[in-house]
Amino acid sequence: MQRQSGSNRRQFIQRAAVTVGAASIAPQLMAQSAPVRVGYAIARTGPWTGGAQVSQEPNYLLWAEQQNAAGGLDVKGVKRQIELISSDDRSDVETVVRTYEKLMGSDKVDLVLPPWGSNANFAVAPLANRFQYPFLAPTALSRRLVEMKLPYFFLLLQQPKPMCDAIVDMFKANGVKSVACVYVDDLFGLENYAAFKVALQGSGINLVEDKSYPAGVKDLGPVLRSIKDKNPDAFVGFTYPPDTILASRQAKEIGFNPKFFYASVGTAFQLYRNVMTPAGAEGVLGMGSWNAKTSPAAKAYFDAHTKKFQGKEPDRWASGACWAGLEILTNAVKSVGLDRKQIRDYVANTNHKTIIGDIKFTGSENTATPGTVSQWQNGEFEVVWPPKVATAKLNANKPAWR
Repeated sequence: MQRQSGSNRRQFIQRAAVTVGAASIAPQLMAQSAPVRVGYAIARTGPWTGGAQVSQEPNYLLWAEQQNAAGGLDVKGVKRQIELISSDDRSDVETVVRTYEKLMGSDKVDLVLPPWGSNANFAVAPLANRFQYPFLAPTALSRRLVEMKLPYFFLLLQQPKPMCDAIVDMFKANGVKSVACVYVDDLFGLENYAAFKVALQGSGINLVEDKSYPAGVKDLGPVLRSIKDKNPDAFVGFTYPPDTILASRQAKEIGFNPKFFYASVGTAFQLYRNVMTPAGAEGVLGMGSWNAKTSPAAKAYFDAHTKKFQGKEPDRWASGACWAGLEILTNAVKSVGLDRKQIRDYVANTNHKTIIGDIKFTGSENTATPGTVSQWQNGEFEVVWPPKVATAKLNANKPAWR
């Protein structure tokens, strides 16, 4: 066999080295160019749809569109397109659990976005910890979730205690002496009602009636008539969007118009203003924490959302928290990449600047954002309590229903 010259041997070794180097670099280049797979389940059918399709999925779509239009999600200095992997959870807890188990367990997506509502998030929170995927939940209100101390699960909304403390503080400051309360008989309603009762202790405000009702209720008229007979200064409903509208319509029908009429979830929705009309919604209070006046970034988000969805506005409560969560996740990935443990540590240990203000987590709970109350005034859902974060002054005497 003919022997290679020294020059030929050197060329062969150089070519081999280039080939080996290319083979080792290729997987890295492929990983860098591959899309970031982001999975979630969301209600597109069933009773959760109204909330999910106002407060969450539109924000997921807008976020992915904006990131991709800018070249992709910044993954520690490398831009990669976002691929959303999503499905309808049909407003069913078992479907939620099965879907997230598949996304995290077998599909092994890069990131996950949370489902809608306290019940769904309560069901998937242990999975977040088991599979070690950070969840930034914008529509979960549950002290039990905080007490579970799950290191990968973070709640963006103000929880029942600060929200109810704000309501009672507002009532006390404005001379309320009596209040009636209705609440949906599930995790959301029960926890908020319990926190409200605790907040009332020692306030001098008399709880003249309190009634629970089943999810999917079709008639609150008898309960509201009973409350009207007691003539309370204030009414509080821990209600879901369809029930919030139902309670408002039936209160109008029977002429129940206390000085303070508070109902949530759903009061912060554009839908509420449209259904009740701006004049009919005037003075109604509910869970709200921001609007386009809150910050320049909040206005930019509001305008982008409204433009993309052809006039469909974000709600003035959980939509802001949802976008803030996406801001936090984006910054985390930019800082530490897609290592989920490092993302979790970044989320847990950083003071986050967001469109709704500072967010800082103590355990799972956002303890930087104060409890707030908002009110419909002249077609806008204004933050009215506490005064230090208000976008408008509280109207302490609701006008008659129109």
